[in-house]
Amino acid sequence: MFIHELDNWTQFAWNHDIVDAKLAEVSQALGYMRGRLSMVGFDEQLKATAESVTQDIVSSSEIEGVTLNTRSVRSSVARRLGVPYEDANDTMSHYVEGMVSVSLDATRNYKQPLTKERLFAWHGELFPVERTRLYPIDVGQYRKVGMQVVSGNMGRERVCYEAPVPERVPGEMERFIAWFNAPDIPATPIKAAIAHFWFVCIHPFDDGNGRITRALSDMILARVEDSNLRYYSMSKAIYADRKNYYLELERAQRGTDITNWLMWFLNTLLVAVKDSDTVIGNVLNKTYFWHIHEDSVCSERQKKILNIYLSGYDGKLTAKNWARLAEVSLDTANRDITDLVEKKMLRPVQGNVRNIAYNMIFDPHSSLPFEDIHIEDCEKQKYICMTYKKQLYRERLSEGDLQSLTQAERSLEDLAYKYFAYLTLL
Repeated sequence: MFIHELDNWTQFAWNHDIVDAKLAEVSQALGYMRGRLSMVGFDEQLKATAESVTQDIVSSSEIEGVTLNTRSVRSSVARRLGVPYEDANDTMSHYVEGMVSVSLDATRNYKQPLTKERLFAWHGELFPVERTRLYPIDVGQYRKVGMQVVSGNMGRERVCYEAPVPERVPGEMERFIAWFNAPDIPATPIKAAIAHFWFVCIHPFDDGNGRITRALSDMILARVEDSNLRYYSMSKAIYADRKNYYLELERAQRGTDITNWLMWFLNTLLVAVKDSDTVIGNVLNKTYFWHIHEDSVCSERQKKILNIYLSGYDGKLTAKNWARLAEVSLDTANRDITDLVEKKMLRPVQGNVRNIAYNMIFDPHSSLPFEDIHIEDCEKQKYICMTYKKQLYRERLSEGDLQSLTQAERSLEDLAYKYFAYLTLL
Protein backbone atom coordinates (compact mmCIF):
# COMPACT_ATOMS: atom_id res chain seq x y z
CA MET A 1 0.00 0.00 0.00
CA PHE A 2 1.23 3.50 -0.89
CA ILE A 3 0.70 6.51 1.34
CA HIS A 4 -1.84 8.17 -0.97
CA GLU A 5 -4.12 5.14 -0.60
CA LEU A 6 -4.64 5.93 3.10
CA ASP A 7 -7.58 7.99 4.32
CA ASN A 8 -6.60 11.61 5.00
CA TRP A 9 -3.14 10.74 3.71
CA THR A 10 -1.90 14.35 3.69
CA GLN A 11 -2.22 14.66 7.47
CA PHE A 12 1.42 13.74 7.69
CA ALA A 13 2.84 12.43 10.95
CA TRP A 14 6.38 12.75 12.30
CA ASN A 15 8.41 12.82 15.52
CA HIS A 16 8.40 16.51 16.41
CA ASP A 17 11.11 16.28 19.08
CA ILE A 18 13.68 14.76 16.71
CA VAL A 19 12.79 16.96 13.76
CA ASP A 20 12.65 20.18 15.80
CA ALA A 21 16.16 19.57 17.16
CA LYS A 22 17.53 19.25 13.62
CA LEU A 23 15.51 22.30 12.51
CA ALA A 24 17.23 24.37 15.21
CA GLU A 25 20.62 23.32 13.82
CA VAL A 26 19.56 24.34 10.31
CA SER A 27 18.28 27.71 11.56
CA GLN A 28 21.62 28.38 13.25
CA ALA A 29 23.51 27.63 10.02
CA LEU A 30 21.20 29.92 8.04
CA GLY A 31 21.80 32.70 10.56
CA TYR A 32 25.58 32.31 10.24
CA MET A 33 25.29 32.45 6.45
CA ARG A 34 23.22 35.65 6.60
CA GLY A 35 25.78 37.20 8.93
CA ARG A 36 28.65 36.58 6.52
CA LEU A 37 26.69 38.00 3.61
CA SER A 38 26.00 41.20 5.53
CA MET A 39 29.72 41.91 5.12
CA VAL A 40 29.44 42.55 1.37
CA GLY A 41 27.38 44.88 -0.76
CA PHE A 42 24.34 44.10 -2.86
CA ASP A 43 26.26 43.71 -6.13
CA GLU A 44 28.47 41.01 -4.63
CA GLN A 45 25.47 39.29 -3.08
CA LEU A 46 23.85 39.24 -6.52
CA LYS A 47 26.98 37.59 -7.97
CA ALA A 48 26.81 34.92 -5.27
CA THR A 49 23.14 34.41 -6.14
CA ALA A 50 23.96 33.95 -9.82
CA GLU A 51 26.50 31.25 -9.00
CA SER A 52 24.18 29.42 -6.60
CA VAL A 53 21.25 29.50 -9.03
CA THR A 54 23.53 28.17 -11.77
CA GLN A 55 24.63 25.25 -9.59
CA ASP A 56 21.01 24.57 -8.65
CA ILE A 57 19.79 24.43 -12.25
CA VAL A 58 22.64 22.24 -13.48
CA SER A 59 22.28 19.82 -10.55
CA SER A 60 18.48 19.61 -10.75
CA SER A 61 18.79 18.53 -14.38
CA GLU A 62 21.60 16.08 -13.60
CA ILE A 63 19.37 14.36 -11.03
CA GLU A 64 17.06 13.54 -13.96
CA GLY A 65 19.96 12.40 -16.17
CA VAL A 66 20.11 15.60 -18.24
CA THR A 67 23.55 17.21 -18.50
CA LEU A 68 23.58 20.94 -19.21
CA ASN A 69 26.41 23.18 -20.35
CA THR A 70 27.31 25.03 -17.15
CA ARG A 71 28.71 28.00 -19.06
CA SER A 72 25.44 28.41 -20.97
CA VAL A 73 23.39 28.24 -17.77
CA ARG A 74 25.68 30.70 -15.98
CA SER A 75 25.51 33.09 -18.93
CA SER A 76 21.70 32.94 -19.03
CA VAL A 77 21.37 33.44 -15.26
CA ALA A 78 23.84 36.33 -15.24
CA ARG A 79 22.06 38.05 -18.13
CA ARG A 80 18.66 37.78 -16.45
CA LEU A 81 19.97 39.01 -13.11
CA GLY A 82 21.97 41.83 -14.68
CA VAL A 83 25.28 40.43 -13.43
CA PRO A 84 28.43 41.00 -15.53
CA TYR A 85 29.84 37.70 -16.76
CA GLU A 86 33.24 37.53 -18.40
CA ASP A 87 32.49 34.36 -20.40
CA ALA A 88 29.10 35.21 -21.90
CA ASN A 89 27.61 32.58 -24.19
CA ASP A 90 24.76 33.62 -26.48
CA THR A 91 24.04 30.16 -27.92
CA MET A 92 21.62 28.72 -25.36
CA SER A 93 19.03 26.02 -25.96
CA HIS A 94 15.34 26.50 -25.28
CA TYR A 95 15.65 23.91 -22.52
CA VAL A 96 18.37 25.88 -20.71
CA GLU A 97 16.32 29.04 -21.03
CA GLY A 98 13.27 27.18 -19.74
CA MET A 99 15.09 25.80 -16.70
CA VAL A 100 16.44 29.25 -15.89
CA SER A 101 12.96 30.78 -16.26
CA VAL A 102 11.39 28.26 -13.88
CA SER A 103 14.12 28.56 -11.27
CA LEU A 104 14.16 32.36 -11.26
CA ASP A 105 10.38 32.65 -11.26
CA ALA A 106 10.21 30.38 -8.20
CA THR A 107 12.89 32.20 -6.23
CA ARG A 108 12.64 35.80 -7.50
CA ASN A 109 8.84 35.89 -7.39
CA TYR A 110 8.48 33.80 -4.25
CA LYS A 111 5.82 36.07 -2.75
CA GLN A 112 3.40 35.46 -5.59
CA PRO A 113 0.85 32.70 -4.93
CA LEU A 114 1.18 29.30 -6.54
CA THR A 115 -1.55 28.59 -9.09
CA LYS A 116 -2.43 25.82 -11.49
CA GLU A 117 -1.72 28.18 -14.37
CA ARG A 118 1.73 29.00 -13.00
CA LEU A 119 2.58 25.31 -12.71
CA PHE A 120 1.35 24.71 -16.26
CA ALA A 121 3.54 27.57 -17.50
CA TRP A 122 6.58 26.06 -15.72
CA HIS A 123 5.86 22.70 -17.31
CA GLY A 124 5.67 24.32 -20.73
CA GLU A 125 9.04 26.01 -20.14
CA LEU A 126 10.64 22.64 -19.34
CA PHE A 127 9.32 20.93 -22.47
CA PRO A 128 9.71 23.07 -25.58
CA VAL A 129 8.43 21.74 -28.88
CA GLU A 130 11.68 20.16 -30.05
CA ARG A 131 11.82 17.96 -26.94
CA THR A 132 8.21 16.83 -27.04
CA ARG A 133 8.75 15.48 -30.55
CA LEU A 134 11.13 12.89 -29.12
CA TYR A 135 8.38 11.30 -27.06
CA PRO A 136 4.75 12.42 -26.68
CA ILE A 137 3.80 14.08 -23.40
CA ASP A 138 0.94 16.35 -22.40
CA VAL A 139 2.61 19.74 -21.98
CA GLY A 140 1.13 22.37 -19.68
CA GLN A 141 -1.60 20.13 -18.29
CA TYR A 142 -2.04 17.36 -15.76
CA ARG A 143 -1.34 13.82 -16.88
CA LYS A 144 -4.14 11.72 -18.32
CA VAL A 145 -2.54 8.31 -17.80
CA GLY A 146 -1.37 6.23 -14.86
CA MET A 147 2.18 6.60 -13.60
CA GLN A 148 4.61 4.11 -12.09
CA VAL A 149 8.18 4.53 -10.94
CA VAL A 150 9.95 1.32 -11.96
CA SER A 151 13.50 0.15 -11.29
CA GLY A 152 15.52 -2.93 -12.20
CA ASN A 153 16.65 -4.57 -15.43
CA MET A 154 14.25 -5.60 -18.17
CA GLY A 155 12.35 -8.70 -17.11
CA ARG A 156 13.14 -8.06 -13.45
CA GLU A 157 11.42 -4.71 -12.99
CA ARG A 158 10.15 -3.63 -9.59
CA VAL A 159 7.43 -1.05 -9.02
CA CYS A 160 8.91 1.43 -6.53
CA TYR A 161 5.86 3.68 -6.53
CA GLU A 162 2.50 4.03 -8.22
CA ALA A 163 0.93 7.50 -8.20
CA PRO A 164 -2.78 8.29 -7.78
CA VAL A 165 -4.93 7.56 -10.82
CA PRO A 166 -5.21 10.54 -13.20
CA GLU A 167 -8.85 11.18 -12.24
CA ARG A 168 -7.67 12.10 -8.74
CA VAL A 169 -4.93 14.48 -9.81
CA PRO A 170 -6.95 17.74 -10.23
CA GLY A 171 -8.53 17.39 -6.80
CA GLU A 172 -5.27 16.40 -5.12
CA MET A 173 -3.50 19.36 -6.71
CA GLU A 174 -6.25 21.74 -5.66
CA ARG A 175 -5.70 20.70 -2.03
CA PHE A 176 -1.93 20.94 -2.40
CA ILE A 177 -2.05 24.45 -3.87
CA ALA A 178 -4.45 25.65 -1.15
CA TRP A 179 -2.08 24.32 1.55
CA PHE A 180 0.96 25.80 -0.22
CA ASN A 181 -0.60 29.29 -0.23
CA ALA A 182 -2.32 29.10 3.19
CA PRO A 183 -1.29 32.23 5.16
CA ASP A 184 -1.78 30.43 8.49
CA ILE A 185 0.88 27.82 7.60
CA PRO A 186 4.19 29.74 7.84
CA ALA A 187 7.11 29.06 5.54
CA THR A 188 9.68 26.85 7.26
CA PRO A 189 12.24 24.31 6.05
CA ILE A 190 9.81 21.63 7.26
CA LYS A 191 7.11 23.04 4.98
CA ALA A 192 9.62 22.96 2.10
CA ALA A 193 10.30 19.27 2.83
CA ILE A 194 6.59 18.42 3.02
CA ALA A 195 5.83 20.31 -0.21
CA HIS A 196 8.61 18.39 -1.95
CA PHE A 197 7.26 15.03 -0.77
CA TRP A 198 3.57 15.84 -1.30
CA PHE A 199 4.03 17.04 -4.89
CA VAL A 200 6.15 14.02 -5.83
CA CYS A 201 3.50 11.69 -4.38
CA ILE A 202 0.81 13.23 -6.58
CA HIS A 203 3.16 13.20 -9.59
CA PRO A 204 0.76 15.43 -11.55
CA PHE A 205 2.65 15.64 -14.85
CA ASP A 206 3.80 13.14 -17.46
CA ASP A 207 7.38 14.28 -16.93
CA GLY A 208 9.32 17.01 -15.11
CA ASN A 209 7.84 16.37 -11.68
CA GLY A 210 11.23 16.17 -9.96
CA ARG A 211 12.47 19.44 -11.40
CA ILE A 212 9.25 21.26 -10.54
CA THR A 213 9.08 19.92 -6.98
CA ARG A 214 12.65 21.07 -6.35
CA ALA A 215 11.68 24.53 -7.65
CA LEU A 216 8.73 24.51 -5.24
CA SER A 217 11.04 23.65 -2.34
CA ASP A 218 13.31 26.52 -3.33
CA MET A 219 10.29 28.83 -3.49
CA ILE A 220 9.36 28.05 0.11
CA LEU A 221 12.99 28.36 1.24
CA ALA A 222 13.06 31.82 -0.38
CA ARG A 223 9.98 32.65 1.70
CA VAL A 224 11.83 31.39 4.79
CA GLU A 225 14.61 33.89 4.07
CA ASP A 226 12.14 36.50 2.79
CA SER A 227 14.67 37.22 0.09
CA ASN A 228 14.96 36.63 -3.64
CA LEU A 229 18.73 36.27 -3.31
CA ARG A 230 19.94 32.67 -3.18
CA TYR A 231 23.26 31.64 -1.65
CA TYR A 232 23.09 27.86 -1.55
CA SER A 233 22.03 25.07 -3.87
CA MET A 234 19.67 22.45 -2.47
CA SER A 235 19.66 20.55 -5.78
CA LYS A 236 23.45 20.29 -5.75
CA ALA A 237 23.33 18.69 -2.29
CA ILE A 238 20.52 16.35 -3.39
CA TYR A 239 22.49 15.29 -6.47
CA ALA A 240 25.49 14.43 -4.30
CA ASP A 241 23.28 12.07 -2.27
CA ARG A 242 20.78 11.10 -4.96
CA LYS A 243 20.83 7.39 -4.06
CA ASN A 244 19.51 8.12 -0.57
CA TYR A 245 17.21 10.79 -2.02
CA TYR A 246 15.26 8.20 -3.97
CA LEU A 247 15.52 5.66 -1.16
CA GLU A 248 14.03 7.98 1.46
CA LEU A 249 11.26 9.09 -0.90
CA GLU A 250 10.32 5.49 -1.60
CA ARG A 251 10.35 4.55 2.08
CA ALA A 252 8.12 7.46 3.01
CA GLN A 253 5.74 6.76 0.12
CA ARG A 254 5.24 3.23 1.46
CA GLY A 255 4.76 4.26 5.09
CA THR A 256 2.60 6.37 7.39
CA ASP A 257 5.32 8.44 9.11
CA ILE A 258 7.60 10.91 7.30
CA THR A 259 10.13 11.50 10.10
CA ASN A 260 13.02 9.92 8.17
CA TRP A 261 12.20 11.92 5.04
CA LEU A 262 12.12 15.19 7.00
CA MET A 263 15.41 14.36 8.69
CA TRP A 264 17.05 13.52 5.36
CA PHE A 265 15.78 16.75 3.81
CA LEU A 266 16.95 18.90 6.75
CA ASN A 267 20.35 17.20 6.84
CA THR A 268 20.73 17.79 3.10
CA LEU A 269 19.70 21.42 3.52
CA LEU A 270 22.34 21.75 6.23
CA VAL A 271 24.95 20.38 3.81
CA ALA A 272 23.80 22.86 1.14
CA VAL A 273 24.03 25.82 3.50
CA LYS A 274 27.50 24.82 4.71
CA ASP A 275 28.62 24.31 1.10
CA SER A 276 27.64 27.93 0.45
CA ASP A 277 30.67 28.88 2.56
CA THR A 278 32.81 28.30 -0.52
CA VAL A 279 30.73 30.53 -2.80
CA ILE A 280 30.42 33.28 -0.19
CA GLY A 281 34.11 32.98 0.70
CA ASN A 282 35.06 33.49 -2.95
CA VAL A 283 32.89 36.61 -3.10
CA LEU A 284 34.50 38.02 0.05
CA ASN A 285 38.00 37.21 -1.20
CA LYS A 286 37.32 38.82 -4.56
CA THR A 287 35.95 41.96 -2.91
CA TYR A 288 39.05 42.32 -0.75
CA PHE A 289 41.54 41.56 -3.54
CA TRP A 290 40.22 44.28 -5.81
CA HIS A 291 39.97 46.68 -2.86
CA ILE A 292 43.68 46.48 -2.02
CA HIS A 293 44.62 46.62 -5.73
CA GLU A 294 42.15 49.34 -6.72
CA ASP A 295 44.97 51.62 -7.89
CA SER A 296 46.48 48.98 -10.18
CA VAL A 297 45.63 49.29 -13.87
CA CYS A 298 44.78 45.96 -15.53
CA SER A 299 43.63 45.02 -18.99
CA GLU A 300 40.20 43.49 -19.46
CA ARG A 301 41.85 40.14 -20.20
CA GLN A 302 43.88 40.28 -16.98
CA LYS A 303 40.76 41.13 -14.96
CA LYS A 304 38.85 38.29 -16.59
CA ILE A 305 41.43 35.61 -15.78
CA LEU A 306 42.06 36.88 -12.26
CA ASN A 307 38.31 36.81 -11.61
CA ILE A 308 38.12 33.22 -12.85
CA TYR A 309 40.67 32.24 -10.20
CA LEU A 310 39.00 34.44 -7.57
CA SER A 311 35.66 32.77 -8.33
CA GLY A 312 37.01 29.38 -7.26
CA TYR A 313 38.94 27.93 -10.19
CA ASP A 314 41.13 25.39 -8.43
CA GLY A 315 43.89 24.94 -10.99
CA LYS A 316 47.31 26.46 -10.40
CA LEU A 317 47.92 29.90 -11.81
CA THR A 318 50.59 29.15 -14.41
CA ALA A 319 51.36 30.68 -17.79
CA LYS A 320 50.14 27.50 -19.46
CA ASN A 321 46.78 27.60 -17.68
CA TRP A 322 46.51 31.35 -18.25
CA ALA A 323 47.04 30.88 -21.99
CA ARG A 324 44.36 28.18 -22.11
CA LEU A 325 41.79 30.16 -20.12
CA ALA A 326 42.43 33.39 -22.01
CA GLU A 327 42.81 31.64 -25.38
CA VAL A 328 46.07 33.44 -26.09
CA SER A 329 49.64 32.36 -26.88
CA LEU A 330 52.04 31.32 -24.16
CA ASP A 331 54.15 34.41 -24.84
CA THR A 332 51.14 36.68 -24.34
CA ALA A 333 50.25 34.86 -21.14
CA ASN A 334 53.77 35.33 -19.82
CA ARG A 335 53.63 39.05 -20.60
CA ASP A 336 50.29 39.37 -18.78
CA ILE A 337 51.65 37.59 -15.72
CA THR A 338 54.97 39.48 -15.67
CA ASP A 339 53.05 42.75 -15.72
CA LEU A 340 50.94 41.65 -12.73
CA VAL A 341 54.04 40.56 -10.83
CA GLU A 342 55.58 43.99 -11.38
CA LYS A 343 52.36 45.56 -10.06
CA LYS A 344 52.62 43.33 -6.96
CA MET A 345 49.32 41.58 -7.68
CA LEU A 346 50.98 38.20 -8.21
CA ARG A 347 54.09 36.60 -6.77
CA PRO A 348 55.92 33.52 -8.08
CA VAL A 349 55.97 30.41 -5.92
CA GLN A 350 59.51 29.93 -4.66
CA GLY A 351 61.41 26.81 -5.67
CA ASN A 352 59.78 26.02 -9.02
CA VAL A 353 62.05 26.26 -12.05
CA ARG A 354 59.81 24.97 -14.83
CA ASN A 355 56.13 25.79 -15.27
CA ILE A 356 56.29 28.41 -12.50
CA ALA A 357 53.11 28.86 -10.48
CA TYR A 358 51.94 32.17 -9.04
CA ASN A 359 49.87 33.21 -6.04
CA MET A 360 47.59 36.22 -5.88
CA ILE A 361 48.69 38.71 -3.26
CA PHE A 362 46.20 39.36 -0.46
CA ASP A 363 48.75 40.78 1.98
CA PRO A 364 47.83 44.23 3.26
CA HIS A 365 50.45 46.96 3.52
CA SER A 366 50.56 46.49 7.28
CA SER A 367 50.33 43.29 9.30
CA LEU A 368 46.95 42.10 10.53
CA PRO A 369 46.40 41.07 14.14
CA PHE A 370 45.47 37.44 13.41
CA GLU A 371 46.10 35.07 16.28
CA ASP A 372 46.18 31.30 16.71
CA ILE A 373 46.17 30.47 12.99
CA HIS A 374 45.70 26.71 12.58
CA ILE A 375 44.08 23.94 10.55
CA GLU A 376 41.15 21.87 11.81
CA ASP A 377 39.54 18.68 10.52
CA CYS A 378 35.76 18.58 10.48
CA GLU A 379 33.50 16.11 8.65
CA LYS A 380 36.37 15.02 6.35
CA GLN A 381 37.09 18.63 5.39
CA LYS A 382 40.05 20.86 6.22
CA TYR A 383 39.36 24.31 7.69
CA ILE A 384 41.71 27.22 8.30
CA CYS A 385 40.91 28.92 11.60
CA MET A 386 42.13 32.01 13.43
CA THR A 387 41.13 34.55 16.05
CA TYR A 388 40.59 38.19 15.11
CA LYS A 389 39.52 40.79 17.67
CA LYS A 390 38.88 38.00 20.17
CA GLN A 391 36.44 36.21 17.83
CA LEU A 392 37.08 32.84 16.21
CA TYR A 393 36.63 32.53 12.42
CA ARG A 394 37.03 29.55 10.12
CA GLU A 395 36.83 28.90 6.39
CA ARG A 396 36.97 25.65 4.44
CA LEU A 397 40.21 25.27 2.50
CA SER A 398 39.94 24.63 -1.21
CA GLU A 399 41.73 21.57 -2.57
CA GLY A 400 44.17 23.80 -4.42
CA ASP A 401 45.07 25.83 -1.34
CA LEU A 402 45.40 22.69 0.76
CA GLN A 403 47.79 21.26 -1.82
CA SER A 404 49.77 24.51 -1.92
CA LEU A 405 50.05 24.45 1.86
CA THR A 406 51.12 20.80 1.92
CA GLN A 407 53.76 21.42 -0.74
CA ALA A 408 55.02 24.52 1.10
CA GLU A 409 54.02 26.76 -1.81
CA ARG A 410 51.97 28.97 0.52
CA SER A 411 52.37 29.60 4.20
CA LEU A 412 49.61 29.35 6.77
CA GLU A 413 49.88 33.09 7.36
CA ASP A 414 49.56 33.80 3.63
CA LEU A 415 46.38 31.74 3.44
CA ALA A 416 45.03 33.48 6.54
CA TYR A 417 45.36 36.77 4.66
CA LYS A 418 43.57 35.29 1.67
CA TYR A 419 40.64 33.87 3.62
CA PHE A 420 40.17 36.48 6.35
CA ALA A 421 41.58 39.82 5.19
CA TYR A 422 38.06 40.94 4.16
CA LEU A 423 37.32 41.40 7.88
CA THR A 424 39.44 44.53 7.83
CA LEU A 425 36.91 46.16 5.52
CA LEU A 426 34.17 46.08 8.16
